[in-house]
Amino acid sequence: MERYKEEFIEFMVDSDVLKFGDFVTKSGRKTPFFVNTGFYRTGTQLKRLGGYYAKAIHDQFGLDFDILFGPAYKGIPLSVAASIAISEQYGRDIRYCSNRKEIKDHGDKGILLGSPLSAGDKVLLIEDVTTAGTSIEETMPIIRAQGDVQVCGLVVSVDRMERGKGEKSALTEISETYGFRTAAIVTMAEVVEHLYNRPYKGKVYIDDALKAAIDAYYAQYGV
Repeated sequence: MERYKEEFIEFMVDSDVLKFGDFVTKSGRKTPFFVNTGFYRTGTQLKRLGGYYAKAIHDQFGLDFDILFGPAYKGIPLSVAASIAISEQYGRDIRYCSNRKEIKDHGDKGILLGSPLSAGDKVLLIEDVTTAGTSIEETMPIIRAQGDVQVCGLVVSVDRMERGKGEKSALTEISETYGFRTAAIVTMAEVVEHLYNRPYKGKVYIDDALKAAIDAYYAQYGV
């Protein structure tokens, strides 16, 4: 595993974004792990987060695109942070764009904020974690309504590696439905590989008992 992925896993733990215990996802699944990017709350955290996204985007998609689109609401700071990091790390000036939940009827009118979308633009979607693909379902009609733009991919922070609405993973379902590639900074398999029975700052986050719970979860919901 690349060192930046190991650092990102530790960064999620330090930021209280990656947690282990008993949780319930929005879809009602009881899960022994949870990823909540709402806990990135400082400028330093957002700068580091943008850097990890920039590295993953560069490695897995290259930089041949024009706009980073972050669906509201969590995608808004992600698109901003990652576009800044791409500029700093790779010298490529990428525009950012996000949608509003409600259409604004005064001032900067419309449903979009940041850069407008124009015909011929290549757009890369950026999200936190995708479990069922709901936000992408809501986002794609908004993007398509702006004109002849090309969505070239989706990058998320963590691939939970579990079924979406059918028998395939949510990222695979999105890829097959919309015809673009999907990628993640890390997968849950990599998280387990890095933390299982390995102390981090004096604590073992995934011991035998938690590993068994994760295995049981994937036996039920994995792909």
